Amino acid sequence: MVVLSRIYTKTGDNGTTALGDGRRVPKDHPRIEAYGTVDELNSVLGLAISSGLDAEAAALLRRIQNDLFDLGADLCVPERRAGRKTPARAPLRVGAAHVGPLEQAIDRFNATLHPLRSFILPGGGTASSWLHLARTVCRRAERRVVALARRETVNPDAIIYLNRLSDLLFVMARRANDAGRADILWVPGGSTTEP
Repeated sequence: MVVLSRIYTKTGDNGTTALGDGRRVPKDHPRIEAYGTVDELNSVLGLAISSGLDAEAAALLRRIQNDLFDLGADLCVPERRAGRKTPARAPLRVGAAHVGPLEQAIDRFNATLHPLRSFILPGGGTASSWLHLARTVCRRAERRVVALARRETVNPDAIIYLNRLSDLLFVMARRANDAGRADILWVPGGSTTEP
């Protein structure tokens, strides 16, 4: 259990922060950018939940918010490097148990959607708009984790999780738009054609 008795520590006043293994890195380190963007995504999901989603969607997103804390913990603790002592307990890692439920939800929700015959513009209702924003923040988090993986070892399931989650958020945004019937369709060149 985590107990936070002090909110400020002043240890980051010099522009560094501690990773889960105790190592200090600059606050703009790619690892911090990666799990910081996951944290941002989690906040956007909170806004989506509070925008009036149905109970099933809200419950699913609350579970995903917990998963995103797991993902943040995964990214916060780098893979053990040779020469570093083994931690007292194994770090939390996301895996198939996190990804599988996303795929099941995608399949379940997508089966009820109005057929998609065009790309859609983000928008429609408030809940759908927040879910589209969450999807784009999720894609940015995925890009940050991919960039980190080019520099350091990263749990590959972290990338898979974010990839599936962005797909789920797209499907959920359509579901929130009257099962896709209220989606706003992209009209190629539509802003340049006369009415």
